[in-house]
Amino acid sequence: MSHAIATMAFTGETPWHTLGRKLPAKQSLDIWAKQAGMDWKICETPVRYMTDSAGPLGSIKSFDEQKVLYRSDTQAPLSVVSQRYQVVQPRAVLEFYRDLTEVSGFELETAGVLKAGKKFWALAKTGKETSLKGKDVVKGYILLATSCDGTLATTATPTTVRVVCNNTLAVALAGATSAIRVPHSTVFDAQLVKRQLGIAVSQWDSFMYRMKTLTERKVKSHESMNYFLKVMCQTDGHSDPAAGLMNERALKKVQAMYEGKGRGADLASASGTAWGLLNAVTEYVDHERRARNQDYRMDSAWFGAGANLKQRALDHAMQLVA
Repeated sequence: MSHAIATMAFTGETPWHTLGRKLPAKQSLDIWAKQAGMDWKICETPVRYMTDSAGPLGSIKSFDEQKVLYRSDTQAPLSVVSQRYQVVQPRAVLEFYRDLTEVSGFELETAGVLKAGKKFWALAKTGKETSLKGKDVVKGYILLATSCDGTLATTATPTTVRVVCNNTLAVALAGATSAIRVPHSTVFDAQLVKRQLGIAVSQWDSFMYRMKTLTERKVKSHESMNYFLKVMCQTDGHSDPAAGLMNERALKKVQAMYEGKGRGADLASASGTAWGLLNAVTEYVDHERRARNQDYRMDSAWFGAGANLKQRALDHAMQLVA
């Protein structure tokens, strides 16, 4: 079991990534920090190097333009970044939700660390919920995540979770996600991000209205095939046979899930509809796509190639109802 897998926690039902320690509801942030593996700080020190020009032991010099980030608990290195890099601490990610949980009715549901501390996140329910036909319930969340190796800006993303299958999808309108990104070249202002998020959360009704239009859009067999070809087999002009074979396997998998193998595929909202097409892809990314292990799958599904694939699936689904 990797260090990343061992440092996650959740409340309620087992989350879609199936990782972490279960906690009772409404725990303090101190307990969340400890159980989610976020009770440490990011420390920094100048980059130093040793020359061999001053005897057998050399001499130690500093390179002041960059700094090393490391964990306070294990002293394990995390990354080398420029002096301008603004660190966001693990505890700050949890503290972001303090007033949202105490005043606005949000509820922390899962939090943790990926890649031995290079990325960390917390996910909270907003209380928003929509029921599509056939009792297909979709709930609203806010995901706050950041990195300390430059691979991810501090990002707050309104996210949906389809209850029947735990599929996740970022809320997106007009072809772009509603995520708010704060680059590490600037200071993370939690209150400013929350004000911006207020606008994004208010887009819930508009986004779910669009999802309802997908449930009304009946899809013919040739349309489903064309949809999956566009979404799953995009090769950006490259002709890599291995990639083509992998895409063919993925294509067969999502088609089978759409045609009844997927969780919730038989609901009235999804059976033979554009909503069913979209959820076949999101289920594939979150639960079936090949990955080294579950935390790598999670990293991809939220922040990497998997997230991009889900966005492409949403874009093409919306074209069917344009």
